[in-house]
Amino acid sequence: MLRHRLAPDADLRALEPWLAAEFAAYVHRAREHLAPWLPWARTIVDEETARQFLQRYADQQASDGGRIYGIWLDGELAGGTLFRIFEPRTSTCEIGVWLSQEAQGRGLIQQTAGLMIDWAVHERGMNRVEWRTFPANERSIAVARRLGMKREGMLREAFPMDGVGQDIEVWSILAAEWRAANPPATSG
Repeated sequence: MLRHRLAPDADLRALEPWLAAEFAAYVHRAREHLAPWLPWARTIVDEETARQFLQRYADQQASDGGRIYGIWLDGELAGGTLFRIFEPRTSTCEIGVWLSQEAQGRGLIQQTAGLMIDWAVHERGMNRVEWRTFPANERSIAVARRLGMKREGMLREAFPMDGVGQDIEVWSILAAEWRAANPPATSG
């Protein structure tokens, strides 16, 4: 089983379809906090819709596409991260993240996103890692900055939310930039 220890009380693990009930319960608990930023926080309403969402990522991973992971804090699902886009042909991927309000402020998202970027660049040879966020999501923008990403611009009305096109900021880091700041660990 894939598990990466983030802290003594926090783990990163694959979020797979067999965890649909736990994911649905998490979305229910965190819906109010997540819904302004994540459309799926409104559409995942029960175990079946959670299973369908997770199965899409399982299918994508099986074809070397997107992937989804959960962050567990004290054994309870508290957030997650995903490769919303993972395209080996173009050497580009996009990371998405979310975290329960009560788990914020511990550096879990930055640490998890850093692990994902590191894997994408060092293991999979990705050249470009993107981070897309709403301009009003100051916490997300702060993480992108701490990861060394650069703001590239705004996609105007590019993301439909509640029937209205929302602007999206695009941040990215290139493999050479990441490697310069985060050389791969050497085995000794």
